[in-house]
Amino acid sequence: MPESPANPAFPPLEPIIRTKLDEMSNRYAQLREMMSTNEIATNPAKLRDVSKEYARLAKSVETYAALKRVWEEKEHATGMLASETDPEMKALAQEELSGLAPKEAALTEEARSRFVLDDEEASKDVIMEIRAGTGGDEAALFAADLFGMYRRYAEGRGWKVELINASPTDLGGFREITIGISGTDVYRNLRYESGGHRVQRVPETETQGRIHTSACTVAVMPEAEEVDLTIREADLEIDRYHSSGPGGQNVNKTASAIRIHHKPTGLIVQCQDEKSQIKNLAKAMRVLRTRLYESQMEKQHAERSAQRKTLIGSGDRSERIRTYNFPQNRLTDHRINLTLHKLDRLIMGELDDVINALLAYDRQLRLEALAAEKL
Repeated sequence: MPESPANPAFPPLEPIIRTKLDEMSNRYAQLREMMSTNEIATNPAKLRDVSKEYARLAKSVETYAALKRVWEEKEHATGMLASETDPEMKALAQEELSGLAPKEAALTEEARSRFVLDDEEASKDVIMEIRAGTGGDEAALFAADLFGMYRRYAEGRGWKVELINASPTDLGGFREITIGISGTDVYRNLRYESGGHRVQRVPETETQGRIHTSACTVAVMPEAEEVDLTIREADLEIDRYHSSGPGGQNVNKTASAIRIHHKPTGLIVQCQDEKSQIKNLAKAMRVLRTRLYESQMEKQHAERSAQRKTLIGSGDRSERIRTYNFPQNRLTDHRINLTLHKLDRLIMGELDDVINALLAYDRQLRLEALAAEKL
């Protein structure tokens, strides 16, 4: 494999990551061959598992392959620059090297991020729950603001946002709202949003102009597929009832709302967004499956102390992760000491600066943990 000459403009890909990416590339090729064999092709369960792993490795492997092609082109141009005597040929070689430098930098960064941040859940869609906390009506209005912020961010990335369940208030807020977000790298980008979000601003109903503080909790869970875990029908207690709402035509007059009680864990999920009982049941089952999957993943993470050290915060809904100060136009993420004075743009869904800073910080933690394992 060609070596990438050192460039002071950006750090080269770490040897430990190159080794791991080589292993992933070999596994990727092996999986591709397996999918063409009769043993796998004729076994739906095995084909599903192999295809799932293949898809999970695809982006990391493809990015690494593109980076290796750049290294080969760079090696060729470097050799030509050293051996050629024709000034025009040397100039062409230098021009090629100059064009390859930004490509190498971008692909190196992408390969590094893909490797350290793409775990089994990274490519999953998510179920997001936003709940109003302390602050009464103002907290419910803030929940609506957070929903709008995430919806605009998602739509800006070409993701699909689906309302699963909501409890609106008369003032236009939400006591709680559950949404599904699907697309490329959804959980990879939104996984750090779980926790307590605090807002400081003057409510519209405040006549004295005093700043109030209220809060919401956000839970971001990788959406579980049916193959991720099995739910026994005997463990479910399903109730059907009339929807409730703010009144008027939005109230569902038929008993199509669904409440599911998972008896072994005590989890309760409800959905009343659709007029169809079947659709509400399907949505409620998606949320239940995802909550059970999240609980299962939390237990696994708790058993792996190294994994826990690489995560930003605990993901606990009670942990305050961020403050939104409207009078100062300021957003502060307390986990990474990031402060941005452009809250007006961030609340409109322009979250890239925040998300990218969290990705970079988590990547650094994971690289440090990976290096420590090799000591």
